[in-house]
Amino acid sequence: MHKWIMFIVFTAASLLGLFLLTFKMPDKPVDESALLPPGVSLMKIVASNDFTFNQEVFTAKVGDKVIMKLQNKSGVHGIKIDALNVSLDNDTPETQVEFTEPGEYEIYCSIACGVGHKTMKAKLVIEAA
Repeated sequence: MHKWIMFIVFTAASLLGLFLLTFKMPDKPVDESALLPPGVSLMKIVASNDFTFNQEVFTAKVGDKVIMKLQNKSGVHGIKIDALNVSLDNDTPETQVEFTEPGEYEIYCSIACGVGHKTMKAKLVIEAA
């Protein structure tokens, strides 16, 4: 009797493994920066429902060409940088920017996302070349 039970368990595990290998394997991570044109870098801003971005300070230099990309890890968020005329959300998740002036710019969430929305901020520092 134990042999039949072991056979059934082994067969079920084998079929499950075969199914997962065939249909449900997650995609391999893609290095997004490898797909960018030469001379352009990626600035990925990840927003989450703990009312934070993935970094408190993002940095670049004058003359840098950057693709700014918004990713919502959880919830629905948008970002704005008023002084640079940057506005990203689910409809427009990325834009290309070339920094021409040094300075510090405020990045803030542009979509009312909950009780911590007003504190959801980060800083973009553009350093002189």
